[in-house]
Formats: sequence, structure tokens, C-alpha cells
Amino acid sequence: MKVPDSSASDPVGPEGLTSPEGQVGPDGSSGSTGRSGPSSHSDLPSSPGPVGSGGPVRLDGPWTHRDVAANGARFHIAELGEGPLVLLLHGFPQFWWTWRRQLTALADAGFRAVAMDLRGVGGSDRTPRGYDPANLALDITGVIRSLGEPDAALVGHDMGGYLAWTAAVMRPKLVRRLAVSSMPHPRRWRSSMLSDFAQSRAGSYIWGFQRPWVPERQLVADDAALVGRLLHDWAAPRIPKFPNDAVVDVYRRAMCIPSTAHCSIEPYRWMVRSLARPDGIQFNRRMKRPVLVPTLHLHGSLDPAIRTRSAAGSGEYVEAPYRWRLFDGLGHFPHEEDPGGFSAELISWLKDPEPDR
Repeated sequence: MKVPDSSASDPVGPEGLTSPEGQVGPDGSSGSTGRSGPSSHSDLPSSPGPVGSGGPVRLDGPWTHRDVAANGARFHIAELGEGPLVLLLHGFPQFWWTWRRQLTALADAGFRAVAMDLRGVGGSDRTPRGYDPANLALDITGVIRSLGEPDAALVGHDMGGYLAWTAAVMRPKLVRRLAVSSMPHPRRWRSSMLSDFAQSRAGSYIWGFQRPWVPERQLVADDAALVGRLLHDWAAPRIPKFPNDAVVDVYRRAMCIPSTAHCSIEPYRWMVRSLARPDGIQFNRRMKRPVLVPTLHLHGSLDPAIRTRSAAGSGEYVEAPYRWRLFDGLGHFPHEEDPGGFSAELISWLKDPEPDR
């Protein structure tokens, strides 16, 4: 597998920020939409060759690619459809493309579906700092404002779910509804990692991320072969369609973009290193505020990275209609392992005017 040329994919943007997909224009957009031809539900980029015409990040499809400015940085988004905004937040070790099936399903259901690359990942800016959850949550709410919307339904997976919980607490007026997959509430995550040996062992990769430089080198070694192993290890063992080799190659190429591995790990380093620091203690106290919007919590019963018991206790932090949905036989990536079932559950809940407990 050929690693993307860093000179082509990671030029330096304004104010010393690295901008892998080009410069941001005065209106917050890149000026290049990257819209492709007819809609396709394939797992593969629609164009031939090792990567799509937009490189390792701007993969072809029915969606439109552009950049928006928010919270002092530039963020790449893929958007499709018209209607109420649904903002999709990816996890590790993925990028916006993990939501490709949900983008089309949500658009067909009458929503404006937008999948963003988090700070430091995919086509978004790689800044030297700003990877604490409070700042990353401000990235998300800033993107909502930059899209010209009064609020959004947030849908987050893994780290994206952690940040979605955070944004719903910090900026409740900008979050209409909250859907989280494969991630407990931040306070629940903290207590489980510290007091539950089984969860601490399941999350051993997070402890390993605390070493300097070594995790970054491991992630990109052999063309990011570790990314493929993580996808296979965390998915349910009896799901033959995910991850296939072509899908794994897409995620490996994205991780090989310079600085992506380091930026992907930084949020996890903050989560552990701040446990006894004033900023971490303050964040944990701040997250005592309840979530006040309807919440859908989705989880795979065979998730080896986040145990079901760890995630299931998150409802105590929600003072609004809360719905728990356990997908039997699925692992850490339910939205990719069973995209049809996941999308149907999500859309049904989003359209329910009175989601009950």
C-alpha cells in the first residue's frame, strides 16, 4: 500500500496550522465541493484506483465535501440532504467516512446529514494543542454555528460519543438531541476505568497511549497495519462484511497522513494524564451537570473495548427521555457492522416526537 505523499496531503495552512486538504477561504469554505456522480451504497470509494479523486480523505460519493471555520481552526465536512441538521462524530481509529451509510440513510429520511472530521484527523486542521474534551466540544458546537443552524442532533461513536456527551452538557442550547454509540458518559468512563479491572483491561490500549512517541510509531508502522488489527479485534467475530480488506485500506491510508496518529492519540492522553490535575478534576465536576435533551444510547453486546456494564450506567446522568438499545451480536462498530439496523433505529428515534424512557 502506498502512503500518501505528505507534500500533497498536508500543506501548511494559515497561522501555522497544517491543512491536509487545502486552504480555507474567506467564507470558511475551501471552494472545492468534491461532489461525485450517482449515489452508491458500496463500502468502497466510487472512483477506480487506490484512493478516490479527492485523495485519502475526500472520498467520492453522493455527498459534498467542503471546509468550515470554527473555534480557531478549519474542519472538513461531508454533507448530504436537506432538513434538520444531524451532525455525525467519528471515533478512533476512523474519520468521517465511517458514517457513509448513515449519510445516505439520513438524507433519504429527510435530514441534513453532516459528518465532520474531528480536530487533527482526516481533512481537518492538525493544531499543536487543543485536544482536551472541552475544546474539542467547542469545535463541534462551532461547526453547528458555522453551518448556519440553530441546533443539531449529535450522533457520536467512541471518542465522538465522548465529545457528544460533553457538548450536550457544555452547550445544551445547541444540541437538540443526543445519540451515542459505544461510549459511556465521561464520568461513567472515568469511574469504570479506575474501579473496574475488567474495563481497565479492555481499555488497556488507552493506558498504552500514555507512552511518548511509541504509540504514534506503532500506529503508522507497516502502512498503519495496527489500524487494521484494531478494526478486526474490536468488531464482532461473526460479521463477515466488516471490516473487509478494502475498508481497512481506506482507514490505514487516512492514518498515514502526517501527524494524524499523534493528533488521534492526544485526546486519550489528556483523559488519563488529567485525572489528578486541576483541569481534569474541574472537567469531571463540570460533567456532573445532567444532560437535558432526549438521549439514545446504542451499544454492541460483544464490544470488547467498552464493556456493556460500563456503558449501561450512563442513564443516571440524563434528566430527559433516555433510551438504551443493545445490539445483540455486534461489536464496537455497530453502525458499520449492521448499518441498516443502526440507521433504522437512529432514524426512528429522531423522528419520534416524544421519545420515552
